[in-house]
Amino acid sequence: MTQELYSVEQVAERLGLHVRTVRGYVRDQRLKAVRIGKQYRISAADLAAFTGVPRPPPAPRAAEATSIVELEGIDRAAADRLSTYVHGSIHGQALRVETVHDPDRARLKLVVIGGLAASADLLRLVADFSEAW
Repeated sequence: MTQELYSVEQVAERLGLHVRTVRGYVRDQRLKAVRIGKQYRISAADLAAFTGVPRPPPAPRAAEATSIVELEGIDRAAADRLSTYVHGSIHGQALRVETVHDPDRARLKLVVIGGLAASADLLRLVADFSEAW
């Protein structure tokens, strides 16, 4: 892992300051630096922190669930209602939903892919719907 390091002279030139001013910031511990031999080196991250350049926020951890629900004994009309209900309820959420009805077996297969909380909420709606029909 390589990290870009700047000399005091390079930092002074970048900031438009005198070299003595930058050394003073290092000695006062206002600018973080490491000493290598007789010279200071300043990392790009430490220089950015010193100058107030905002650091990008850390990437959020993502977890995703894939759920397959099979509902038995469901006719075409009920399958259409449930499919419309499900697709309408995911508006604005980062969920992917596929529904497939098999009329010969009276079975509806529902595939939900997305975040854990949103998937759980949608599956609760499906459970409520399936208990009501």
